[in-house]
Amino acid sequence: MEKTSDFRQKEVINIRDGKRLGVIVDMEFDLHSGRITAIVVPGPSKWLGFLKGDHDLVIPWENIKKIGDDVILVDVDPGIIKK
Repeated sequence: MEKTSDFRQKEVINIRDGKRLGVIVDMEFDLHSGRITAIVVPGPSKWLGFLKGDHDLVIPWENIKKIGDDVILVDVDPGIIKK
């Protein structure tokens, strides 16, 4: 079992195209069950990464395929990721 703080240090990689999506900036939880329901990685920023993007990518827990020591592998349609 890992702590939620451990997730923030892991790189998120899309297995469909091998692209790095970034590191986790937030998580969504089901308060009744206490489970993580989604992870959030930053969308493209507008100015040198200092501004939070309006298009952060919310990845449902079901799309997480493997959690490794350094990376999290996810299965996300590349077409939904805004450039």
